[in-house]
Amino acid sequence: MSELSPIDGRPKMANAISDRAFSRIAAIAAREAGIVLAASKVSMVKSRLTRRLRALKMSSFEDYLDFLEASGDRTEMNNFISALTTNVSHFFRENHHFEYLAGTILPHLKQKLANGGKVRIWSAGCSNGQEPYSIAMTLLKSAPELAQKDVKILATDIDPEVLARAKSGQYFGSLTTGLTDQTIASFFTKSHQDGEETLTVNPNVRNMVSFRQLNLHADWPMKGKFDAIFCRNVVIYFDEETQIRLYKRYANILEPGGWLLLGHSERLNESVTPLFESAGVTTYKTKQTTSPPAPIGAHENKGPV
Repeated sequence: MSELSPIDGRPKMANAISDRAFSRIAAIAAREAGIVLAASKVSMVKSRLTRRLRALKMSSFEDYLDFLEASGDRTEMNNFISALTTNVSHFFRENHHFEYLAGTILPHLKQKLANGGKVRIWSAGCSNGQEPYSIAMTLLKSAPELAQKDVKILATDIDPEVLARAKSGQYFGSLTTGLTDQTIASFFTKSHQDGEETLTVNPNVRNMVSFRQLNLHADWPMKGKFDAIFCRNVVIYFDEETQIRLYKRYANILEPGGWLLLGHSERLNESVTPLFESAGVTTYKTKQTTSPPAPIGAHENKGPV
């Protein structure tokens, strides 16, 4: 049983993570999500996982890890992975990608729609939702008629808490960073909650976005291919093997000539460059013909069904 604090009856928290416990944490993170945890991250790991111990009323990291590995609780495993990643985002972050979307990608999307096709965009690692909503607003600002077309944005993240916030479409304080007065007037409704101004995304924007929980390291249930994938400031957490596997899966699920947009500090690994061509700053296009990725064991992408 957990040892209780004599002051408030709560379980005492572990003072430190042992080398063995940290090794176990790093191994689980690598196995479940391809996340790399350097030894220099031990303080960060302790701070973030202590919240999970408190939530489960556990007093040691060893107890927590035993539970994590023995219980098969996928919800807690997702909580574990979410705790080790950073949910930092704002509207129109790395704005050059949204300028590229409006100026270069959108004309192709409009032509595809005119020919009777559909448009599908994926925001992979969408955090609090600013990215997929920024994509939708960029499209609607340049082509308002797209609200009535077959245009859908899939937004996924492993963290159920940030997805709930994203689905609500409500933002306040620092979460509104990146919004101009004109954008707010066009795409948001203002209100006040608990004395604080809240911005709610308008229905014409929200209706274009669907949120789903997804571990990028696991199987993908999506049907069909995507015209563009935004996966920005996500792969920096992954080891090289996981990055390569992910890029190959992206190439396989993108339309020929589809776009992959990465974060400012991310680049394609040399082994996957034959699948893509550079199309701008941290922006790539799949080549017109791509080969399916090599099998990846239990996490193989079975492709669209």
